[in-house]
Formats: sequence, C-alpha cells, structure tokens
Amino acid sequence: MIFECPRCSTSVDEEYFGPCDTCRIHLRATIRADARHVDLAEYEPKMNVTPNAVALKDD
Repeated sequence: MIFECPRCSTSVDEEYFGPCDTCRIHLRATIRADARHVDLAEYEPKMNVTPNAVALKDD
C-alpha cells in the first residue's frame, strides 16, 4: 500500500498505515522507557462494619 507517512509526509510503500520505518526508529529511540520495579505497600483490607453480637458469641 502506498501512502504518505502521517508524521513526515514522505511517500512510502508499507503493509500497514502508520509512521514510516525512519519515523518508527526515531520514535523508539526518543520515546522508549525502560521498565522499572515499583514497590507497593502491602494490602490491608479496611474494616467498614463492626462485628455483630452473633459473630462475637463464644460457645
């Protein structure tokens, strides 16, 4: 399929519509971010209701 690159407006022959090879290489080099590990606090469910008398009953 022949079309104009939506980023640099050059005529390209690609299989799918989108940025040309040159633009894709440039975008990967400038926008790419490395994966990183994020530490999260351990999940602790909050108590929204108070236990009722039946739940607290000792047998």
